[in-house]
Amino acid sequence: MVTYSESGVDIDLEAVTVSELASKLKSTLECRDIITDSGHYAALVKLGDKAIAMSTDGVGSKILIAEMMNKYDTVGIDCIAMVVNDILCVGAEPIALVDYLAVEKPDPQKASKIAEGLVKGAIESKIAIIGGETASLPEIIKDFDLAGTGIGFVDIDKIITGENIEPGNVLIGIESNGIHSNGYSLARKALFNDAGYTVNDKMPNGETTIGEELIRPTELYVKPIVALFEKNYNINGLAHITGGGFTNLRRLKKGVGYEITDLPEIPEIFKLIYKQNVDIKEMYKVFNMGVGFVVIADENETDKIINTLKEHCNCQIIGKVTDDEKIVVNAFEGSRIEY
Repeated sequence: MVTYSESGVDIDLEAVTVSELASKLKSTLECRDIITDSGHYAALVKLGDKAIAMSTDGVGSKILIAEMMNKYDTVGIDCIAMVVNDILCVGAEPIALVDYLAVEKPDPQKASKIAEGLVKGAIESKIAIIGGETASLPEIIKDFDLAGTGIGFVDIDKIITGENIEPGNVLIGIESNGIHSNGYSLARKALFNDAGYTVNDKMPNGETTIGEELIRPTELYVKPIVALFEKNYNINGLAHITGGGFTNLRRLKKGVGYEITDLPEIPEIFKLIYKQNVDIKEMYKVFNMGVGFVVIADENETDKIINTLKEHCNCQIIGKVTDDEKIVVNAFEGSRIEY
């Protein structure tokens, strides 16, 4: 079976590394009035009756797909999406971002294409790109790397940390459009290294190429989630489903579990990766598998939340919160997996 660790990414070792880094940095939280620590999607700093939310992220090895296709006008959208989608998870509306572009050597034409994506993502998210940094690092960077740091604001009494999540709460899943920006080391190993496909090969449905599916930009969930904020619905938790799949839900609250029973049809790109001898449990641990964002709420709130979301995106009830601390998923092809 092909695994993520065989492709060069060890999720468990990453978790230990992050824990080691975070443990050393934790003492700095005492320097300011911090509401959430680094375990959540975004950190919150109290500022009067409001809080500033901050998050940082990058495009990752999806950049290698852009290189294969010589197509650089969408990775900026991925950069924006990975940051703003995380900021949403604490109940904050994203407002601004700074970007960091590190290059092997300056390339004005490529930079212009990257900027096109950044602008498109920013306009869609209604945020301002207020600055950034470009560095030429020929002995460190191969081609380029792109990352961003964003901020958002939220009223103190409207912060959503997940502490109100209780067994019996309903999970509402918002559909993804594909891989988004996580799991590309595994996808590239399975599809290109092992199966011998190229980015120009057609998908099994014949409608798109593998490259077109892999380069598809990460969904921006700002419009649907901010629409919920504006309605002042009672939301107990918000989760951006990134690397780690549904285990991301554990970021929100300890002591509860999740039973995921009714997922939407998964995008074809996941089915193609799965067919390359990738274990089903690995698939749901690495990829979003068709759900890019999850809203957690009391059952009596779900109808109006779904009605509002459906004005902007496809969504459905996918499961519920349990009290056994396990994450159980009814996967495709009848599999039932547990984390």
